[in-house]
Amino acid sequence: MGTETKPAFQTTEFIAYIVILIAIVITAFAVGGDARGYGDPFGAEHAIRYITILTVGYMIARGLAKAGSWDRGDSIR
Repeated sequence: MGTETKPAFQTTEFIAYIVILIAIVITAFAVGGDARGYGDPFGAEHAIRYITILTVGYMIARGLAKAGSWDRGDSIR
């Protein structure tokens, strides 16, 4: 039995990350201004902001998962 966590692409966090990332991109493309000429309420700025926040959250989650998998034996890595 190993002490390492699963590779990132095999985790549910990664799958959720990809699904939400795709949803943000689709929403940014789909939501537009209205017929009266008002601006796009969810444009590229918002999409990039949410993608950045999502990416930082994913990186923190993977870091915590890896932090809990240290080999606590006497061996030096």
